[in-house]
Amino acid sequence: MSEAKPAPAPADATEMVAAVVTASRVLVAVSARSLAAVEETLTVPQFRMLVVLDAGGPVNLSRLAEHLAVNPSTAMRMADRLIAAGTMERTSDPADRRAAKLALTPAGQRVVHQVTQRRHQEITRIVRAMPVERRGAMVEALQAFADAAGEPQIDPDAYGGLLLPGWS
Repeated sequence: MSEAKPAPAPADATEMVAAVVTASRVLVAVSARSLAAVEETLTVPQFRMLVVLDAGGPVNLSRLAEHLAVNPSTAMRMADRLIAAGTMERTSDPADRRAAKLALTPAGQRVVHQVTQRRHQEITRIVRAMPVERRGAMVEALQAFADAAGEPQIDPDAYGGLLLPGWS
């Protein structure tokens, strides 16, 4: 009969923050590379705006600015650039014709999905390099982290089951 390993000591806040900051550097690099591979002129904050619209649908400017935690004037400048680039459009609100909603165009949807697919592929490569026995703990920790930040979980099958083929 083998002896059970003692549970690892819980990490203190400093260790947790350092680990998250280190992991965030990896994720920012993956995001930047994925974005640059699809659309060189798009900034990370502009892409985030497109992602918010992709996830939540058309929204008014003040709500979008609130969700992105930026001033409405900053959101307006970003939106104007994205409208000029053809990835976003301003539409009238059927409930209030004086109000405008911001929405993705088909080109904007393609950008979001192409960048997200590239990101999934690179993250899949990184996760495959992790020891199998550590993956479950990572999923639990990252889900708790996203929950604490108020970020909704994505559907694992949303991008065609990218993680499933050849997963080991």
